[in-house]
Amino acid sequence: MPSDAASPDILPDLVAAALKAGADAAEAVASERASLSVGVRNGRLEDVEREESRDLGLRVFVGRRQATVSASDLSDATRARLVERAVAMARLAPEDPYAALAPRDRLARAPFADLDLFDSTERGAAELEAAAAEAEAVALSVDGVARSEGGHAAASSSRWRLVTSHGFDGAWRGSAFSLGVGVIAEKDGAMERGGEHRAVRHLSDLPAPASIGAEAGRRAVARVGPRKIASTTAPVIFENRVAAQVLSPLLGAISGPSVARGTSFLKDRLGQPVLPTGVDLVDDPFRPRGLGSAPFDDEGVEVTRRAIVEDGVLTTWLLNTASAAQLGLASTGHASRGLAGPPGVSTHNLHLEPGERDLAGLMADAGSGLLITSMFGPSLNANTGDWSAGVSGFWFEGGGIAHPVSEITVAGNLKDLWARLVPGSDLEFRGSFNSPSLLFDAVAIAGK
Repeated sequence: MPSDAASPDILPDLVAAALKAGADAAEAVASERASLSVGVRNGRLEDVEREESRDLGLRVFVGRRQATVSASDLSDATRARLVERAVAMARLAPEDPYAALAPRDRLARAPFADLDLFDSTERGAAELEAAAAEAEAVALSVDGVARSEGGHAAASSSRWRLVTSHGFDGAWRGSAFSLGVGVIAEKDGAMERGGEHRAVRHLSDLPAPASIGAEAGRRAVARVGPRKIASTTAPVIFENRVAAQVLSPLLGAISGPSVARGTSFLKDRLGQPVLPTGVDLVDDPFRPRGLGSAPFDDEGVEVTRRAIVEDGVLTTWLLNTASAAQLGLASTGHASRGLAGPPGVSTHNLHLEPGERDLAGLMADAGSGLLITSMFGPSLNANTGDWSAGVSGFWFEGGGIAHPVSEITVAGNLKDLWARLVPGSDLEFRGSFNSPSLLFDAVAIAGK
């Protein structure tokens, strides 16, 4: 990382300068990132991208007025202009009765938890190219794979620091290593895409290039020759790789800003069932090496592991300081922000607790129906929960895969669908939101 961006004095000095310029309160953030990515196609180097960025953000408060500014130039002159502009903007901004720094008694306290998010291992361009090329070569060697869409490998490191005028000073750093490949399988003139991609905090957790390539090829070949099916109502299983997409609208529906605006189809469901009895949806900011882990939220508020849905019952909204104040509640430690603009909300590491049956068991229970392995173009009415998505996957009969299918739309009201979900046992922690495969007993399917 560039040493000047990590200077211990820049952010405290920026906050002090804002107070001196007339701000009543201020917070400053610094983001540093260094990354290297390499792409190959057909065994040949296609692109190399290197990035180093150092950025500052400043939010100031003049009474109940606030303004945010950001810059990537860290010079003294630029920082002085940043402060001057931010305070001037805040004085002209409309009053917001909920604009404020997080309450002192909600701030996280040092020493912060060590979540093992940073791996100092460095990967050079040649090493990244070799990994991408190996994954691609293995994928191309799978019988039925006709061509490559390319392999990509990347490594990055980042650092985030937040300093406020009411005493918070916290920083954490993380790393990421990723590898992926996409290929096209062909049979009798029909072509289908397939791929595999993994991202982890520590290089030692990244699957071998050969296993990633083999899985990419397998998934592409399995999808060749899809059939269209007639419109029907049938059991539907969302594979664990896409199942979180069925649950993700829940997060927007329980976000404090949406609830406060009244634009949520779950705005009256706090303390009521939204998932079946026995089902838990857990948010864990402390998972070691988690892609969504953090020792504090983006306002410096303490974070905690909590069941957002416990035994099927919705237990909390996702709140930052402003939405909590608007709803007469306390922040839940879910503030999320970039360098510019006031904070929004987001979860950390979210997962649905697994059930007892694996994917084969879910198909056996359902007998026949649709196994969805990819989704695109989801549509949601945020006020009613009516939802639809284009999907593809496999039709199964007798508890086993019969043939691939495509050009299908599934639809329903999420409140009704969620109440009937059956979680599988195949939970994998691949990202910051993970779910086992999910079975729904009767879903409207629009086909040919």
